[in-house]
Amino acid sequence: MAFQDKDLVCKDCGVTFVFTVGEQEFYAEKGFENEPLRCRDCRNARKASRGMEGRPREMFTVVCADCGIETQVPFQPTSDRPVYCRECYQHHRPSRD
Repeated sequence: MAFQDKDLVCKDCGVTFVFTVGEQEFYAEKGFENEPLRCRDCRNARKASRGMEGRPREMFTVVCADCGIETQVPFQPTSDRPVYCRECYQHHRPSRD
């Protein structure tokens, strides 16, 4: 499927923005079915208002259940589930076929 740049209108500010061929290819590769509704500035403003940009992520120090090294994870672990370092997690995660 050959993509072409598309002009879209931002639902927040009403400005026309270009949905580029590269962005369309990225959306198709990720399986996204809907075109973006907001221009880049409005998307960034929306993310910032929800606290998703500019704020460091809280990290928790844990010991890997497999190799025993100390590592950090971006969630509060619970005692009922093992926590793994990045390398060990790759061996435990389900494959995505």
